[in-house]
Amino acid sequence: MANEDRLHAVFRQAKRAFLLNPPASPASDTNSEELKTARSIARAVGGSDLEKVVVASSYGAQAGDGIGDLSVLYEFEQLVQGTGVPTAINRAAYYFTNLDNLLETAKEGHLSSPFPGDLVLPMVSPADLAEVAAIRLSSTNNDVGIEYVEGPRRYTFTEVAQAFSNALGLPVALQGIARQRIEKSFREQGFSEAAARSYARMTMATIDGAELPNEPIRGKVTLEEHVNSLVSQT
Repeated sequence: MANEDRLHAVFRQAKRAFLLNPPASPASDTNSEELKTARSIARAVGGSDLEKVVVASSYGAQAGDGIGDLSVLYEFEQLVQGTGVPTAINRAAYYFTNLDNLLETAKEGHLSSPFPGDLVLPMVSPADLAEVAAIRLSSTNNDVGIEYVEGPRRYTFTEVAQAFSNALGLPVALQGIARQRIEKSFREQGFSEAAARSYARMTMATIDGAELPNEPIRGKVTLEEHVNSLVSQT
């Protein structure tokens, strides 16, 4: 990712490319590191003769600084579009796989979340994101711009707790993380000070104004299917 010349050479061997900016280690300054790779990828796309690219982005992507994926991926969108290569942008809802690290505490009868229990949140399976990316990667060059991708319906974290409860066959209580403790909770998970601040700001931006598009592309995988599959593998 840091060697733009080699990445550019790879792009020149292709007609199309799916671009996903890799997450940085949470022990680092994630905002700074992810901006570096986003800029490197975009510069490598420029002049590559690619006929089209598909960019993986996020619901809530917005201009700003230090808002985690929301600001990094917004800049990524802008940089890639600025190369002049036809760009399809898939803004993804909250990944079901973000819930996977809740399994162990759910087995103990509780799960913690900074999201209020009644907050309606678009969520999606990475499998559905992959399918939409493949479709847009092979569609015409006129299929560009932003599309939103989420699951069959939207969920609350109260429903997340219930899905774990049903899959595990035991009561699972939702324990809220107070707003003033969100940053500290990331630090307790091993995030650097800069990463914790960035992720906390991203979380609070989502709580304050979760993006709810009117006509998203809807996938097939439900919350219950994801959680049941997760539980069955343990």
